[in-house]
Amino acid sequence: MTAKRPKLKKKKIDAKLYKMTKNTSEYGKNDIKKQVGKTSLIMSLVSEEFPDVVPYRAEEITIPADVTPERVPTHIVDYSGISLVCLGLCLSQANVICIVYSVNNKKSIEKVTSHWIPLITENTDKDSRVPLILVGNKSDLVEHSSMETILPIMNQYSEIETCVECSAKNLKNISELFYYAQKAVLHPTGPLYCPEKKDMKPLCVKALTRIFKVSDLDNDGTLNDNELNFFQRMCFNTPLEPQALEDVKNVVRRNLIDGVCDNGLTLKGFLFLHTLFIQRGRHETTWTVLRRFGYDDDLELNQDYLFPPLKIPPDCTTELNHKAYLFLQGVFDKHDKDRDCALSPEELKDLFDVFPYMPWGPDVNNTVCTNDQGWITYQGYLSQWTLTTYLDVQRCLEYLGYLGYSIIAEQECQASGITVTRDKKIDLQKKQTQRSVFHCNVFGDIGSGKSGFLQGFLGRNLMRQKMIREEHRSYYSISTTYVYGQEKYLLLHEVFPDFDYLADADMACDIVCLLYDVNNPYSFEYCAKVFKQYFMDSKTPCMMIAAKSDLPEARQTYGCSPLEFCRRHKMPPPQSFTCNTAGAPSRDIYTKLTTMAMYPFVKTYIIYVSYIIHARLRCMCTCNRCTFCLCQNFLNSELLQTVRAKLYAVVLRRCIATYLHISQADLKSSTFWLRVSVGATVFAVLGFAMCRVLLKSR
Repeated sequence: MTAKRPKLKKKKIDAKLYKMTKNTSEYGKNDIKKQVGKTSLIMSLVSEEFPDVVPYRAEEITIPADVTPERVPTHIVDYSGISLVCLGLCLSQANVICIVYSVNNKKSIEKVTSHWIPLITENTDKDSRVPLILVGNKSDLVEHSSMETILPIMNQYSEIETCVECSAKNLKNISELFYYAQKAVLHPTGPLYCPEKKDMKPLCVKALTRIFKVSDLDNDGTLNDNELNFFQRMCFNTPLEPQALEDVKNVVRRNLIDGVCDNGLTLKGFLFLHTLFIQRGRHETTWTVLRRFGYDDDLELNQDYLFPPLKIPPDCTTELNHKAYLFLQGVFDKHDKDRDCALSPEELKDLFDVFPYMPWGPDVNNTVCTNDQGWITYQGYLSQWTLTTYLDVQRCLEYLGYLGYSIIAEQECQASGITVTRDKKIDLQKKQTQRSVFHCNVFGDIGSGKSGFLQGFLGRNLMRQKMIREEHRSYYSISTTYVYGQEKYLLLHEVFPDFDYLADADMACDIVCLLYDVNNPYSFEYCAKVFKQYFMDSKTPCMMIAAKSDLPEARQTYGCSPLEFCRRHKMPPPQSFTCNTAGAPSRDIYTKLTTMAMYPFVKTYIIYVSYIIHARLRCMCTCNRCTFCLCQNFLNSELLQTVRAKLYAVVLRRCIATYLHISQADLKSSTFWLRVSVGATVFAVLGFAMCRVLLKSR
């Protein structure tokens, strides 16, 4: 007989009343004794009593989920009287197969290996192993056990999950038989354990090792009491009592020398515990842990776990939200062992040890900010995650799944860490945006300095750029800028200079950067043609960059100068840029680009003037709108400090010059002090008026 999960709607039976076929055969009781008792087992299960008259074949039945221990519906098919063709079809559809033999009949035991197992192997898929359950019936007729004869068979065939001796007449182990059949499907031993080696299989060890490393929240190589309780609560929805926790560690201590270290469970101890569970028949414990961490029956991470559904409407972008950034910050702190706010190659390798492959290549070091040693900094680490989320959110979901985001952050799935921004058209209508990442495509002719412009954003001058190997070159760079006190990500993308063909992705951006070489008289022509053909009639803001401004400026062969071209098309004047500096290149140009990307609905010349004013006014807080913040900004601005210093100097010189001519009587006269008070009042009023003028654009 076979047991399988129903694919079609079958006739269900009540927990206490099971409708069986009324057709009975003409075989008497003496004839029934010659069989192994397959039909009797089924009827004893459903009626909870041994039938006086056994039909030739039991009708196919479905046991409802609510009457089974595992809460899974079980469809039972009786083999008796089925042709070999129908039997082959039933075997190919079965999830578990029970081979019944009679414990008092040696020929039926021999037939298990000589007939039934070869027949099953022939009619089932070689790649998907079907678990087998050996059932020794009629144990009430003998006083001895058949296990000594069956054990060699179980050792020979790894697909045999277990053996159960039972009696349909006495109802002995009948319910246990079908429980083990369900258990063999839901919690199979085959993928986990190798009976010959008496150890877990490599795939199981690999999966449990990843689970251990994800659960090791402080990355010290052991699971302390807090981490074990968190693990227990995540997998089984209940924490361990202190005494139970100590008992578990004592079991490991007695069997393994290095299973417990500093009162914490090591990886070896963790693997030993699961080996012990499997050897004692508690496969469900290990399978519960594996499935909670996203593994399927083949011990591969489930696709539904790695790629949860996420709907992204057109013209919307994807960003990490606060919960995802907090999780990623925790992962960074967990692996930054030397606390230098950067990940060395060894630390980065350790971080991605829970991945099936290394997700970041050498080009990442030229995409984000690094320290002087070339190690990815904390800011660069978050920037790369932001870049992945923006360009390929499905890959980001996959990466978060490998890191165990849904478990450690206690979220339903990785999609809860992603924010889908609203349509850009709505931002333009409302004249405000809530986005944090802005995309800038950089266009320019060959040799115009696009790569230098991207690397300059990461703080690398020309000297450091010469050290970059060509095979490690990146066409992206991303970092943060501050616009009016708000931290934003600017993503620069170098577009390949193919003027005749530009894909939609090359034109889909928040701002366009047209870059030309001031020393090359033919460089500007490419920028002018790209602008006229692709962006002149679009609403995407554009900015012209005069790169390599440290070199002598050559006259461009195009019909008009870059300055005149920008004036005609109502663009800001060309912005000078060079990365041939002693230190890091200036970041002012990148702040201007981010500002224009944030406010495409504002005239570009207003943004440019506003930027010049606000470059001197640093925010004291993140709001940048309150009265206190505005006043403090104005009082601490370089502009006011300069004016105030000059006024103080003039007043001081005036006072010194007139002091020598002022008599003692004049100092005591009210007229003198009245003039001083009026002068101070006038000065205060002028200062307030100047403040209002400077801050009016805010």
